[in-house]
Amino acid sequence: MSFFYKSPRTLILCFTFAFSCLAHADFPDRPIRLIVPFSPGGGTDLVARTLGQSMAEDLHQSVIIDNKPGGSTIIGTDALAKSPPDGYSLVVATLAHAVNPSLKSKLPYNQDRDFAAVCLIGISPNVLVVSVDSPFKTFSQLLAAVRATPGKYSYASQGSGTSAHLAGELFSTSTESKLIHIPYKGAGPALTDVLGGQVDMMFATASAVGNLIESGKLRALAVTTSVRSATPLLAKVPTIAESGVQGYAAGSWYGIFAPGGTPQEVINKLNNSIRKAAKSTAFKNRVESEGLVIKTGTPEEFSKFVKAEELRWRTVIKDANITED
Repeated sequence: MSFFYKSPRTLILCFTFAFSCLAHADFPDRPIRLIVPFSPGGGTDLVARTLGQSMAEDLHQSVIIDNKPGGSTIIGTDALAKSPPDGYSLVVATLAHAVNPSLKSKLPYNQDRDFAAVCLIGISPNVLVVSVDSPFKTFSQLLAAVRATPGKYSYASQGSGTSAHLAGELFSTSTESKLIHIPYKGAGPALTDVLGGQVDMMFATASAVGNLIESGKLRALAVTTSVRSATPLLAKVPTIAESGVQGYAAGSWYGIFAPGGTPQEVINKLNNSIRKAAKSTAFKNRVESEGLVIKTGTPEEFSKFVKAEELRWRTVIKDANITED
């Protein structure tokens, strides 16, 4: 008969490991908070709420949307960084997550340590839109006007460092013109002022303006990606590159992060749920009609994608001398 002595510490570690495995197996056993670092009503909010509904059905738990706008998404992102790494707090990240390290002299979190990539959701063109009452009927008319009178025309964005801001700055440098940037705390209030004529234009995410274009309240002049959108709503809208600004390309994306240190088993379960939700009929019908190209993958693929975005936009920001507002 053999006898193996286990010290109290060893027994504690064994029980802790067993409990941890059980806890992960039961995940989730309470509601999940999905942080949206923008105001309600914009494209990111729409994606989050639609995705959250499908995730809730798959995980059999509520997904609560928590809007935390401000600070170029830093307020909401920092809230995630300081949350327990248990998978019950997530954030919907956008292009701003990849550009903030190049725009901000100091961040309240560590970009490499405090976040765990979960899943890319999709990629979307930005759409250059004006009010239906705008004098600009075509992109060529707008381009001629901004080149002729630098500093006269303004563009709105959902915040400094967002895709709308960078698309506008890239447009200014690419056309040797000068647009005035007007940042807002979210796409909702920004679009309100574009609709009202207080701001001349916006390089808005397709998901934020799809319904407004379809209803005739906004006029789409061009898309920011290198090729035209396959979405029926935008299929006939030319690209900025083909309309006279060679080489111009900018876009937006959405993805999910968890706090750094979240167990891999939890990350994998969330990734599976997000991929299922993104393929659901409800999600596809809601976002594909507004320009979002659904593109998911593994956590590792999303992590590599974000790193590549950081490097690409760091060069653009430096070349355009973009600084914090």
